[in-house]
Amino acid sequence: MSVIVSIIGRPNVGKSTLFNRLTKTQDAIVDETPGVTRDRHYGKVEWGNIEFTIIDTGGYMKNSEDAFEKYINQQVQLAIEESQIILLTVDAKDGLTEWDKDVANVARKYNKPILLVVNKVDNSEMLASIYDFYSLGFNNIYPISSISGSGTGELLDAIEKLINEQFKDELKQDLPDDDFPKIAIVGRPNVGKSSLINALLGDEKHIVSDIPGTTRDSIHTFYNKFNLKCWLIDTAGLRRKSRVKDDIEFYSTLRTIRAIEQSDVCILMLDATQGIEAQDLHIFQTIIENKKGVVIAVNKWDLIKDKYSNITKDYEEEIKKRIAPFVDVPIIFTSTVDKTRLLKLLETAIQVQQKRKFHIPTHELNEFFQEIMNQTPPPSVKGKFVKIKYVTQVNEAPVFLLFCNLPQYLPESYKRFLENKLREKYDFKGVPINMVLKKK
Repeated sequence: MSVIVSIIGRPNVGKSTLFNRLTKTQDAIVDETPGVTRDRHYGKVEWGNIEFTIIDTGGYMKNSEDAFEKYINQQVQLAIEESQIILLTVDAKDGLTEWDKDVANVARKYNKPILLVVNKVDNSEMLASIYDFYSLGFNNIYPISSISGSGTGELLDAIEKLINEQFKDELKQDLPDDDFPKIAIVGRPNVGKSSLINALLGDEKHIVSDIPGTTRDSIHTFYNKFNLKCWLIDTAGLRRKSRVKDDIEFYSTLRTIRAIEQSDVCILMLDATQGIEAQDLHIFQTIIENKKGVVIAVNKWDLIKDKYSNITKDYEEEIKKRIAPFVDVPIIFTSTVDKTRLLKLLETAIQVQQKRKFHIPTHELNEFFQEIMNQTPPPSVKGKFVKIKYVTQVNEAPVFLLFCNLPQYLPESYKRFLENKLREKYDFKGVPINMVLKKK
């Protein structure tokens, strides 16, 4: 499980640009218009020996004319509650404002580590402008330029130090320390996650309701039946708080991230009556980004009345079309009401974890890759010919290191070709394959 870090601040201080810089993506919308980021964006950051989840929030306002002010401010406070570390972001060009003070006062209430990030320090002359911000009362001030990247290395070093010193042992305490597979049950609200666990365990351990978000915090439950042993993690979704009635989706998303990070394999539950939707795809992508195994459960299959001979095949084709390019995923059609294929679902998830741990001997791997490259060598790019000289598998997930003479010229299409060849020879169904190129 990784730490959650939130980027907060008033509108238009460059929070989304900082998010994009740290995650090395362009996922967050960047616009000069204040208030563009109304909801939160989530991403993974890797730095040194640590990995953490980062949240980009909307701009905190007070007494503004923005119709969304109350909604955005509530989201910011929820993000702070769920985070371990806060990046309070201000604008060096605008200087200290009343809204900056308001955001600082909100963040300070939660008694969490706060790093004050002074953004838009785009040149050395701007450094003098950071000293006014010391009046906010924070000792840890980091001048950066999120556009150029200047200063972000020092900021990431500070986050890494905080995580290593304050949170590593604490986060490990939440995880079972045995070797049994940890299987997270994830999905949109009200797809039947808790009903699945109740059906497997044979009790009403989890509250089940038609009201989305009625589950408690994530719970680890040990399953030991029918010669199957594993930990089940329910993504609970929501702590019932009167003031966050409208924020079910927000809590659900954070709980899903937490459960995915704690797991080895995720069972992504879909509602058969609704098909695969955008939120399902976001969860699927989060599973892949976290390098976890995945099984898709098409639940509520009992509610599909007009079944025809090829209906499951058609459903599978539609799902694979939406989740491409990673389509080598088990798809099981289930009903928690009729208890249809639930044991098969759990058995498949445990098998996926076994495949994640499968290790190909290095000599066998190199012989395999050499044969492929002799038959279909990498295409030339700008007149450059890539030679893969050595391949080895490291860690479970699995991760393959490819040592090349010119790694920057190996096309993504050829990496996918190599992955497909690996999948043809070895059974990695449900397991994301990561290929990392190294220069040799």
